[in-house]
Amino acid sequence: MNNDEIETRKKIIRDVFQDEKEIEYIEDEKLDSDLFRAKTGEIIYLELQMEDFDEKELARYSEIAEELYEKYRNEIFIYILCPSNFNVCVKECEIKSEADFTIKLACIKENPSHFVLDIIKNKLKNKEKLTDEDLHALSMLPVMCEKEDRIYFREECFKIMNRL
Repeated sequence: MNNDEIETRKKIIRDVFQDEKEIEYIEDEKLDSDLFRAKTGEIIYLELQMEDFDEKELARYSEIAEELYEKYRNEIFIYILCPSNFNVCVKECEIKSEADFTIKLACIKENPSHFVLDIIKNKLKNKEKLTDEDLHALSMLPVMCEKEDRIYFREECFKIMNRL
C-alpha cells in the first residue's frame, strides 16, 4: 500500500470514527483489511463492509477482534465503513469476551465505490492476487454506485475481469 492510500485511511479513521490516536500502518499477511497500531499500542482494524450488516457479520467481526487480541494482546478497535444504503440489522449490544475490543460501524452518505475500485486497481498494479472478497466487492460496484455511474463501474468491472 502506498503512502497516499495509508493517509486516506488514516483520514477516514480520524474523520469518520473520530479517533485522534497517532497511528501507523502495519502489515499482516493473514488479513485483507487495513491494520494500524497506535503509539500507545492499541490496534485499529479498518474494513469496508460490502453487504448488509447482520448477526453473521457481527459474529465474524467479533471473531476477528478476538484473534487480533490474542496476537497483539492490546485493546482492539474494529472500524467498519459501509454505504448508507446498506441495512444494519443488529442493535448495539455488549459482546461478552475475554478480549478487550470495540466494534464501531459508520454508514456514510458518500458512496465508497471509487474507493473500492481504487483499492482493487492498486492491487492489480502491484501484481497482488485478488481475494474472493475483492472479487465480491468488484461485482458489487455497479449495485453500490449511484445510478448515473453504473455504466462506468460496469465497464471498469468488465475490464478487470477480462484481465484475470
